[in-house]
Amino acid sequence: MLVENPVLTGFNADPSIIRVGKDYYIATSTFEWFPGVQIHHSGDLAHWELLTQPLTGVDLRGIPSSGGIWAPCLSWYDGTFYLVYTIVRSYRGMYKDTHNYLVTAKDIMGPWSEPVYLQSMGFDPSLFHDEDGRKWLLSMRSGFGFCQDEFNGIVIQEYSEKEKKLVGKPQLIFRGTELGITEGPHIYKKDGWYYLMTAEGGTEFTHAVTLARSRSLTGPYETAPHNPILTSWEKPLLKLQKAGHASLVETPEGRWYLAHLASRPVSVQQMCILGRETSLQEVIWEDDWLKLSDGSNSPSDYFEITDDPAGENTDCEFPDCNNQEKSKNLYRLYEDFEHDVWNLHLQSLRCPLGKRASLKEHPGWLRLYGGESPESCFEQSLLAHRQKHFYSETTVKMIFQPSSYGEMAGLIYYYDDLSYYYFYLTKNEKEQDVLQLLSCVMGRHTWPLGHGILLRSPEDSETAENRNAEVGMKMSCESEGSLTLWLRLKTEKELAHFYYSLNGEEFQRIEPALDAIVLSDDYYYKFDQYRFTGAFIGICCQDLALHKAYADFDFFDYREIEPE
Repeated sequence: MLVENPVLTGFNADPSIIRVGKDYYIATSTFEWFPGVQIHHSGDLAHWELLTQPLTGVDLRGIPSSGGIWAPCLSWYDGTFYLVYTIVRSYRGMYKDTHNYLVTAKDIMGPWSEPVYLQSMGFDPSLFHDEDGRKWLLSMRSGFGFCQDEFNGIVIQEYSEKEKKLVGKPQLIFRGTELGITEGPHIYKKDGWYYLMTAEGGTEFTHAVTLARSRSLTGPYETAPHNPILTSWEKPLLKLQKAGHASLVETPEGRWYLAHLASRPVSVQQMCILGRETSLQEVIWEDDWLKLSDGSNSPSDYFEITDDPAGENTDCEFPDCNNQEKSKNLYRLYEDFEHDVWNLHLQSLRCPLGKRASLKEHPGWLRLYGGESPESCFEQSLLAHRQKHFYSETTVKMIFQPSSYGEMAGLIYYYDDLSYYYFYLTKNEKEQDVLQLLSCVMGRHTWPLGHGILLRSPEDSETAENRNAEVGMKMSCESEGSLTLWLRLKTEKELAHFYYSLNGEEFQRIEPALDAIVLSDDYYYKFDQYRFTGAFIGICCQDLALHKAYADFDFFDYREIEPE
């Protein structure tokens, strides 16, 4: 059976894959998005379900965009799951504040233990369980100062489970290959060899996976003669670019697969709106070295799995499923807010919504109380779904009555605190209800709609009628009470359009078309800045005066659509 890559679409970076019995799990980075770490489950490597987000107690308020939870490593040993991860509180300057922690659980669904602090000398930690039961923490080591490499090699240190701390001194075991920027270490033991797999070349299009081996855990390590074992560098026609940061898993039948990140550019400009996604490649062992099964070092658009003769694991029951039949079964997430639990596919920024959201005060609706601005790194009232497809349509129904221009609510196309598009209902300075479109690109603000779309003006109905005529839809003006609106965002690769409706049936498209490529890591790279996430589509509400205004949302409907 051929399975199409990526298996986890949309922002799902730094995959850490393991198998426990017949169950496969992949943990991925979440950065500033809450809850921390996404764990997907599969029974056959083809169909994947978002299962849990274990870091529900983490507080990321104040951390910069693309900081937060980096590169988790999931492992299992002797009946216990281990999850190590980094909380990055600063990374853009010479110094980096990178704190590494460990949590454990007997069941993948939890409860997970309180975090154990490990060290802060670098990021991308992983935990290796040796055959004698001893445990070893690996991470890259950050350099700083005028005479230090920013990526200063891979270090290892023993972890004492009894004492719940690192013991002994950290040892430098690998400085990397000529590709440099050595990070993302994992150790695997096979046939008496310790294999050290690392990510190198940086997170851009030069990204790669390299391999080294040693008879001793602490080295010295010799590098593979065919390095890099995986890369997309200098292969611009490949669908999967930026291939790197990998981990390894063995099936019960003895087949091996590499889980790795990769990105799919949307245009010749090589912009990757969906962020870094997760793909799988089959690998083989040859002459005590690991290689891709096809003999190349290029990521393939497809990989092969053994069919399940019993048919137990081949039915796609989960919304995250991705296989060769995908075009016949388009993805859809419809959340009607009829339940008292949060949908795992909708995430907030940096911390739980807490009292800023309620599923009970208006039964069947989500109530969002106005939080801080879309550019806050502390407490926003924002709930969003990662954009998983180039062609998508998101529709929401909202009831809202702003009382000033400091109160806003609507639909947001969001990358980070400096880059987003926001289509929202607010008041203008004349206290008239208007729909406004805000464009924020790397902190530069524009209002493409000018003064906005006037929805209601009892004092000036003629002006309202004239303004509505500009967008081709005549509005009715209510005299009092909240406004009910349907808002929609349609994405078509590098372009996006917002729409609105007063009845849920007739939608008016907003011009101009928006440039979606600005919502990408790659757009920041053009200006020598670094980001590591992907585009999200969400709902939000702001009250910049009292934090008491609220908006009610009846549903959130994200779906993949066919190209027109």
